[in-house]
Amino acid sequence: MSQFMYRVLAWITALVVSGGVVRTEAPVGPEISAPSAVLMEASTGQIIYEKNGEEQRSPASITKIMTLILIFDAIDSGKISLSDQVVTSAYAKSMGGSQVFLEEGEMQTVETLIKCIVIASGNDASVAMAEYIAGSEEEFVRQMNERAKGLGMNDTNFEDCCGLTDSPTHVTTAKDIAIMSRELITKYPQIHNYSTIWMENITHVTKQGTKEFGLSNTNRLLKMATNFRVTGLKTGSTSTAKYCLSATAEKDGIELIAAVMAAPDYKARFADAAALLNYGYSICRLYEDPDPPVLPSMPVEGGVEEQTGLVYDGAFSYLSTDGEDFGTIERILKLEETLKAPVEAGQKAGILEYRLQGEKIGEIPVVTETAVRQAGYPDYLKRLVLAWMTGL
Repeated sequence: MSQFMYRVLAWITALVVSGGVVRTEAPVGPEISAPSAVLMEASTGQIIYEKNGEEQRSPASITKIMTLILIFDAIDSGKISLSDQVVTSAYAKSMGGSQVFLEEGEMQTVETLIKCIVIASGNDASVAMAEYIAGSEEEFVRQMNERAKGLGMNDTNFEDCCGLTDSPTHVTTAKDIAIMSRELITKYPQIHNYSTIWMENITHVTKQGTKEFGLSNTNRLLKMATNFRVTGLKTGSTSTAKYCLSATAEKDGIELIAAVMAAPDYKARFADAAALLNYGYSICRLYEDPDPPVLPSMPVEGGVEEQTGLVYDGAFSYLSTDGEDFGTIERILKLEETLKAPVEAGQKAGILEYRLQGEKIGEIPVVTETAVRQAGYPDYLKRLVLAWMTGL
C-alpha cells in the first residue's frame, strides 16, 4: 500500500452508531396565498420549499437588498465608512413613495442612511447612497446588475436602486431574492443590527432648522409571536408588485430565508412568511463540523522550503430535511503525496470528504497556508554548506 493511502486511511473518521439512516416522511409544504415563494437555508443555500420560484415579478423595495449589498461591499473594501457624511442631491430628494424626507443639501452619515433604508425603506436615502458610492444612480444600477450576475441571479434585471419604478423590465424572482438575501446576511451579518430595530429617531439638520424624524420598521413580522427569532430583512409593495417580503430568522443555529412575492395584502405576506419559516424549522436539522481533523504539513519538491502548512478553505455544513442520523457521517481526508515548487498560497492540496451511509454529501478544500518558491542553484549551495557545517 502506498504512503498516500496510509495517509488517507489514517485520517478516516467514522462515528459508528448502530442502525442506519432514519428517514421520516416530511410534512406537506405549507399553504400560502402568494403566487411565488421560496424557503432557503442560509449556510448551505439549499432550497427547502419552492412555489413558482423562478417566475419573474416586480420586486418593489425588495430591490434595496442589492443596494445594501453594494453599500456594505463599499464599506468592506474601505471605499467608504459608516461615519462618512453624505450630501443629499436634489434628485435624491425628489423621490416619491416611502421616504425619510431628506432635504437638498442635507448631510447624514452613511450609518444613518443605512438605517433609513433598512428600517423605513427610504427611497431618498437609497438614491443618496447610490450617488455617493457610484457618482450616479445609473452607474450604481449597472453595478447592481453586475453583482447580481456574479451571484447567479439569472432572472433579475434592476433599473433603479430602490424599486420605485413601474418598468415592466425591472424584475426578479423569489429564488433570486433568496440568493441575494443569503449573500447579504452571510457576508455581512451586521445587517441584523439594523434590520431588527423596531423604532429609532434620526435628526434632520437643514436651513429650516433641526427636527427629529421617527423611523418605524416596515417588517411587522418582528412583532409577531413566533417560535423562532426574526432577524429581518426587507419588505416591498407597489400596485404592480403587490406585497413582497424577504424574511430572515434563526433558531437552534439554523438561519432560514423566506422570500414571498405578490401576496394579495400586507397581512398575507407576513402570514405566508411565518408559515414558511414554521415549516422549515419543523423539518430542518443542520450538521456542522466544528472540529475537522488536524492537518499535517505537505512535502514540497524542489522548493526553498521542504514543506508547507495546510489549512481548510471554509467550513462544512449539511442540511437534513429527512431525519438522517448524523452519527453515521464519515470524514475522509484525501491529500496529494507532494507538491512541486513553486507553490502558491491557497493552492489546492486535497479535500476533506464527507459521506453519509456511503454517499458523498459534500467536501471542503484543503489548501496551502504559505507560498514556496522554486529553489535555485544558490539555495541548493546554501543547503550543502549548512549540512556540512552541522555535520562537523
